[in-house]
This record gives sequence, structure tokens and C-alpha cells, in this order.
Amino acid sequence: MDLLSTIEAFPNVGPLEDLDRAWKWSLNPVLHFAGALTSDGTRLFQTNQRGKHDESLARAVLTFARDREKQLIGGGRFIGYAAGFELPGYAFDAVAAAVPDVHGHHRAQNPDLTAVTYIVFPACACEFSGRETLAEAEARYTKMLHPAEIGREAVPFVKMSFDNPRTGGGSNYPGRALTYPRILLQEIPQLENSPGGFVEYENREGNVWRIEWAGTWLLSAESGRREMSLEEVLSFAEASLR
Repeated sequence: MDLLSTIEAFPNVGPLEDLDRAWKWSLNPVLHFAGALTSDGTRLFQTNQRGKHDESLARAVLTFARDREKQLIGGGRFIGYAAGFELPGYAFDAVAAAVPDVHGHHRAQNPDLTAVTYIVFPACACEFSGRETLAEAEARYTKMLHPAEIGREAVPFVKMSFDNPRTGGGSNYPGRALTYPRILLQEIPQLENSPGGFVEYENREGNVWRIEWAGTWLLSAESGRREMSLEEVLSFAEASLR
């Protein structure tokens, strides 16, 4: 396909200032897009913004993506990421890139364009493990991270399984599955007075901890087991996801 002519046919398209081979366009007052060609000109880095719009952020993300191109899309990951991003006024410390199979943009109107488009977005390094399966990457991108919202808060990566005989709550799947940090922090206190119950979770680095109640709070890992207060357990769990 002729990538240049395809992009230049977008509605309301125009050059993105201060970045070569880059454009901006919009579909309506709510949805704003910007894109830049990769170094060889055969693929498109695209960034999307919904609602609140900041062209300087879009430009910074695309510039960073170009500088870290191999790291973002060269490792065979479904969501690649590169740490070290900075822009005053934002807490993001990374840029992520979703592959075509994950994002699916342009599929209805131009599937050939989908195949060469990588959606890049500002992110936090704590949100990715680098080991996401295709299904996990799709869940992160489409449901959990809200990558087009530039005012969003970080959603650290965590996978969890749990069982609570007292409340009847527990996992409906084998092994650990993606969840939100707030769910992890909500379930831990519920273990009190629930012998045999547990919460097991995994952070982005693949470290695994198990929390149980046995008259006191027990935190277990490969390095051993220790007693802690509930406040200490919650503080440890939250810090271990960052």
C-alpha cells in the first residue's frame, strides 16, 4: 500500500509541527490522532487522545517512539514498552506500543493499514511485564489501561488468585489472572478469620507472594515466611507493584 497517500487522505489531516513525516487529524471534537512514520517509512506510529487533548504530549510520545523503535516493536511482544519518558506536567515514565493484533484500529475501513500501524501511548513502566500473552495484552489495552485518556492514573501490572472460605469468594480460573491493584488490596483484609483462605499475587517482575491468615497475617515467598500486621501487608503489596 502507499502509506503516505493513505495518511494524507485522512479527514482533517495536517502536518504535526516540529516533527518530520508526522501528521495530526481528528474525527470529531472528542477524538484526536497523531502519527509518524517509522525510520524506514514502512510503518506508522499512531497515538490517540480522547477528551482532553495535548498536542505537545502526542509529539513527545511519537518522538520518543521513533528514538526507541527497536525496543518498542522489535522484540516480538504484544505490548512493547520503553522506560525513560519524561514530559513536564505528566507522571508518565514510559511509552508503550500495541501491535496490530491487539489494537485493531483501521480494521473496518482499511485492514491493510491496520497491519502496519502500531498504537503508541504514554504509560508507566509498572504497567507491563513484557511477558503478556495476546489475550492479556488485549485485556490491558482495551479494558484496563484506557490509553487514549491522557489524564489517567497508572494501573500497575498484577496477576492474582484467591480463595476465601468465610466469604465464599474465590478465583473462577486456574492459576493467576490479571486484575486491578485495588481488587488485590480489597481482598487481603477479607482473609481475617478465614482459616485456609489465601491471596496469591504476581508482580510485573514475576515475583510471587502468598498472604494467609492464621491468627496473624503471614506473607510467604520463595525466601521464606514472616508474620506482619495488616497495615504492613497492605503497604508491602502496594509497594511491590511499583
